[in-house]
This record gives sequence, C-alpha cells and structure tokens, in this order.
Amino acid sequence: MLNFKNIALRRGNRQLFAGASFTIHKGQKVGLTGANGAGKSSLFALLRGELHADEGEFSLPPNLEIAHVAQETPPLPCSAIDYVLDGDRELRQLQQQLAAAEDAHDGIKLAELHTALDIVDGYTAQARASRLLNGLGFDSEQLMRPVSSFSGGWRMRLNLAQALMCRSDVLLLDEPTNHLDLDAVIYLQDWLIKYPGTLLLISHDRDFLDTITSHIIHIEQNKAEIYTGNYSAFERMRAEKLAQQQSAFEKQQREIAHIQSFIDRFKAKATKARQAQSRIKALERMEVIAQAHVDSPFDFSFPPPKKMPNPLLKLEQADIGYGDKTVIKQATLSISPGDRIGLLGPNGAGKSSLIKVLSGQMPPLNGVLLTAQDLSVGYFAQHQLELLRLDQSPLWHLQQLDALAKQARTSEKDLRNFLGGFDFRGDKVNEAVGPFSGGEKARLVLAMLVFQNPNLLLLDEPTNHLDLDMRHALTVALQDYEGALLVVSHDRHLLRSVTDQLLLVAAGSIQTFDGDLDDYKQWLAERKKAGNDADADPHQTVAASSRKDQRKLDAERRQRLKPLINAVKQAEAAVERYHRQQRELEDQLADPELYGDAGKQRLKQLLDRKSTIADALAQAEIGWMTAEENLSQME
Repeated sequence: MLNFKNIALRRGNRQLFAGASFTIHKGQKVGLTGANGAGKSSLFALLRGELHADEGEFSLPPNLEIAHVAQETPPLPCSAIDYVLDGDRELRQLQQQLAAAEDAHDGIKLAELHTALDIVDGYTAQARASRLLNGLGFDSEQLMRPVSSFSGGWRMRLNLAQALMCRSDVLLLDEPTNHLDLDAVIYLQDWLIKYPGTLLLISHDRDFLDTITSHIIHIEQNKAEIYTGNYSAFERMRAEKLAQQQSAFEKQQREIAHIQSFIDRFKAKATKARQAQSRIKALERMEVIAQAHVDSPFDFSFPPPKKMPNPLLKLEQADIGYGDKTVIKQATLSISPGDRIGLLGPNGAGKSSLIKVLSGQMPPLNGVLLTAQDLSVGYFAQHQLELLRLDQSPLWHLQQLDALAKQARTSEKDLRNFLGGFDFRGDKVNEAVGPFSGGEKARLVLAMLVFQNPNLLLLDEPTNHLDLDMRHALTVALQDYEGALLVVSHDRHLLRSVTDQLLLVAAGSIQTFDGDLDDYKQWLAERKKAGNDADADPHQTVAASSRKDQRKLDAERRQRLKPLINAVKQAEAAVERYHRQQRELEDQLADPELYGDAGKQRLKQLLDRKSTIADALAQAEIGWMTAEENLSQME
C-alpha cells in the first residue's frame, strides 16, 4: 500500500497541493488528472524518492520494485532487444552470476542459478521482450538494430518497453501514449489491463483512462483528491460535487450579505454596536467556500471558411512513398466540403505520408494531386512545433501571419484576445517560445492554424502534449467546424467525436473501413493472429465475423461476467465504506474532550469501534482482491 497522510508538495515558492490523504492499495490502477503544472509529475517524483513532502507523511512497503519510463535514452550501441531486457534487473544480475559461475566451473552454484532463472521466467525473457517490442510497433528487423539508430520518438517507445519488461510491484507511466500510434495504444491498453501490480498513470486520453483505471486522483485548486471509478465516473462525481459546492457558495454569499447588511446598518448605533461586533467576528471566523471553478481556460472556435469549393482536392492514381519505397499504390481520394474523415492503419502503412502529399508537403511518386483554386489548407503535425521561432513570442507569430493575409490588419488587442482563448494571457503573449512546454507549443501551432481560417484541416496526431481541457476544447471546436477534416489520431475519443467516415490505410491501399473503432481493434487482433500478413485483404477479418454475431457474443460474455462484476463492485463498495468509517472515527478521536475524565467511556467505545472496523476492512480487502482475481481469470 502507498499511504499519503496530509501531504503537501511545493515547487519553489508555489504550493502544488496540500492536505492530501489517501491510500493506494495493491493492484489498484489509478489515473492522475489535472491541468499541466498542477503537480502530477511531482507526485511521481515523490514516489520515486526524488522529492520529499514539504508536509505530512508518505510511506510504502520496503523493497518495493518501482518501474518508470526513463525520459532520456543515451545513443547506446546495444541492440533494441538487449536494451529492453535490461529493464529486468534481477534477470540481468542472474545472467551475470551465471557467467561468473561458468568461468569458475562451480556446478552447484550453476544449478542454483538455473533454478532461480526458471523462477523469474528467465528462459522466456527474450520472447517476452520480442512480443513487447512488436506490440509497440517494432518489426523483427528493428529488434537487432542499435539503440543509437532510432529517432527520439522511437527511443521513447524503447524506454516504455524497458519499463514494462521490469517485473515491478508499482508501475509509474507519465503520458505513455504521446509517442504511440493507435495500434500501439490499443496494445499498451490491453497489456496494462492484465498488469498484476499497482499502476499510477498520468494520461490525457479519456478512452485510455476509462478502460484501464479503477480510481482517479484529481489535482485541482491546490488539492489532490481520490475518486473511485474510471475517468467517466470521476467526471460525474466531480460535476455533482461542484454543483453542491456552488450551491453552498451561493447560500453562504447570501448569509454574508445578510450579516454585512446588519453591520452596515447598526455598527454606528450605540444600542446595536455589541451585536454588530459579534457579527463582524462571525464573518472573520467563517471559512469561506470557494466558488466552483469549472470553466476551461480555453475558448476558441473555427470561423466559417470564406470560400468552399467543391471538391476541395482530388488524388488520382497516386503512388505515395519516399525515396525508392512505395507505401501506397494507385491511391484515389476526393475530399469535399463537410467530409469528416479519420485515417486508420498499422504503423508504417503510410498515413502520415498521405497527409503530407495532401498538404503539399511532398509530391506523389506518380499520379496527380488536383486542388481547387480557393483551397486553404490547415496542416498540423508534430514536426511543425520545431518550425516555431524560439526567440519570438506568440503575439509575434500571429502578427507575421496577419501581415501575410490579404485583408485589413488585426489590432494587437484583438490578437491578444484571440491568444487568450488558447490560454496565452497577460505577459505570456510576449514571452519567447523557447522555454515553453510541448503542450504550450502545440497550443500555439493550433492557434496559428485556427487564425488562418482554412477550409480543409489535415491533422496528424493533434492531441500530443495537450491536456484534457485543451483536448475537450479542440474536440468541441472541430465538431462545429464547417470545412472538411481529415485526421490521424491515437485519441479514440477525438476520432469518435469529430469523424463520421473511416478510411483504412493498409496493404498498400486506401479503402473505406466498414466498421467502428471496436471493429478496428478486432481487425488488428485478427491481423496479428494471421501472422501480420501485410498483403492480406484488410476487410477479410471484419467480414469473417459479422457485426450481429459479434454483438451476440459480447452480450453472452457480459451475461457470464455480470455476477463477477457485481461481486467486485460490492466488495469495492464495502472497502470504501469501511475506509469512510475509519476517517469519520479518526475525526471523532481528534476531539480533545475525549482524553479527559469525562470522555473515558466514550473514548473506549470509539477505540473498540475502530478495532472492529479495522478487522472488517481487512476482510473486505481480501474479499475484494478475491473477486478481482475471479473476474480476471474469467476474462
């Protein structure tokens, strides 16, 4: 168990949160949410022993194996698979001891070490590492390539695989999906669902959090609070809590106004002065309830495009690739106003290359790209963050775009207001971009894209580095966008919310995908089962199991699992109930009157009650873990 008792964390003079008290139990999967800079990564640093609490106590069991994803990857000469195997430190130690025992011709020691190697599944380690790398998008040829030959994004995948390879008790993952495509996200999601240890996950991907987590720790307004359930359940509970808080705030404001009115009327009258002073003291003692701050800092929308030619562009019999490598052959595609297209496909199939061709970033190898005269493309890709002038400000970047536009200049006030919708406010609009975080740079590139008022949006992983509030604002803006949209994203919530047509890029072709994202997950599984046959018809596996049959199977499976799911919910509710009773008793035991002569009998009753609840909680936790295990085995 990880125990947090009245924890306060600061960075410099700024308090991140205070009074955080909760317990994370073995096997729980906890999502950490909150705005960028709220303190999520600092909480991870506390768990790793890199930070100490400014107040309160943090405790964890001794000898706990904690795994996390390294942020840097040196350009090592070792192979990718050896780098991943290094994540299992005990395995590497045993291998070194084996080599030493072999050199010493120590037969007894060799026998002991081989037994130990078998216990830690050392003989299957190579196969496990290969499966991890394959699931995260590496092909068989890449496994033996040196780490130094991979780009930054692929090295982050190697770091992730190394962390997953560790046989950890606690796994800390900070934005693990940022450098992954949708296929790898689905693989990682399934892997984490089966992970037997305790997981703490920082993510801004709603679907990812919803599928994996059993609890949410939300950091907001200098508080860190834990909620039971996944992210959607947390949103509902938080909405209810904020509604109650707003109601209490409004009630208190009425009470304050009433008291203040009395003070203003009677403080000058001698006959009422005493009562007025009493009310002034009451106001001073009153713990002011904070108004519920639920508004997002982001507020922007796409203005209607000035012109909407039809079609916007056409791709005819085009071969797409780079150098002498063709990834898509004879592609034909037409995009018209109002089209809302999501691109699916395995890693390396050519999705990003297709977007680059459509945006004019690179020409097709063969064929024709026809564009309308009044086509205005808004193109977003991660490499565009590198094109920002690091020595210039957000305001400067918009002024440059404004100067290029064939229209009246926009006033500085209007530019500042526009940037405010992307949470660049006050002095921030004049600060140099260089020190900005990845999320801030991504927001600036998106602001520049919206400012140009395109009639065709081409978005390649637009949500990388964006927090949940910004992702929500972008989703809402895209839903109201009147132009055409084509998007590649590993954020399934975004794809579901803003697209109504899916295209599959696979096996060297572009085809309509007649299914939804759940069908795509099934297609990926069938494709892997078939041996990753790159030449297979991408629709065979979808056609093999009709939607109707699949729904029937899903319904039967839910029916079988329903009693076990209910048992888990009941057991978890019992654990939460006893935890709540423990907290209430601790509040009562804090009463100093209990420790005088008059309170002895009451104190004895409370202590007896506390012992009873502790025993009941222990039994409830055993029942909860048993129910979870039964459900996991059935799944």
